[in-house]
Amino acid sequence: MNKKEVAIISILTILLAFMDISGLPSALFVNVNMLDINQIYFTLMINFIFIGLISFFTLKFLCPSWKLGFNKNGIVSGLKKYGLIGIVVGIISGIAFFIGLTLDASPSIWKVLIEGIIYYIGVAIVEELYVRGLLLNLIEKISYKNKNSTLIAIIASSIIFGLGHIFGVLGEPILVIVTKVIWTIAMGMYFGAIYKKTNNLWIPIILHFIINICALPYCFTTNTSYPMISLYIILPTYLILGFYSLYIIKKK
Repeated sequence: MNKKEVAIISILTILLAFMDISGLPSALFVNVNMLDINQIYFTLMINFIFIGLISFFTLKFLCPSWKLGFNKNGIVSGLKKYGLIGIVVGIISGIAFFIGLTLDASPSIWKVLIEGIIYYIGVAIVEELYVRGLLLNLIEKISYKNKNSTLIAIIASSIIFGLGHIFGVLGEPILVIVTKVIWTIAMGMYFGAIYKKTNNLWIPIILHFIINICALPYCFTTNTSYPMISLYIILPTYLILGFYSLYIIKKK
């Protein structure tokens, strides 16, 4: 274990997580108003570019041996083997939101495209980069003496991933917050499991994006909270995904 590399990756991971959650530095100077699109999305997307640049130069010049897993080979086979359940979960989530939400808004095509698709492409890439590509691998390296180091890394990184989503539901009822954390932990376990099974970061990125599309109904509603009926459908769905993740981790 290269202690210098571990230190650099630790700092980089914390920095990227802070930038992702806070929106800094873009929040200080980005102020784009376009049609009916919430300006926060432009701020966050510009911040994704900063995150990408910092990651690229840090990994290229300070930690060139760190392997993220951006491989072209094995994407199709990995998606065929592990992707179906993720796609099904995304579809169920989308249906659950449609059931729970009152679709009383008429968004422009640009709002749907930017808030519902382009933004979530960035989310999938950035979160998988620092949660799986950096944090998960970092925890695995630190706990390398434990025979269950991979399982520990997947679970620990997933818990951190879930807790990080609390900031997006602050002000919601406690049941909503707990439910969101639990389902995000289960989703993180799924992404972590398929990442370590395939050693290809593109596969969890693609599936992360597909699952995030479940939030598209929010472009068509003025409601910003999570409907309880939706949570009752989504929570058991993601718990099943979490148990499935444990199965594929343990499966030889």
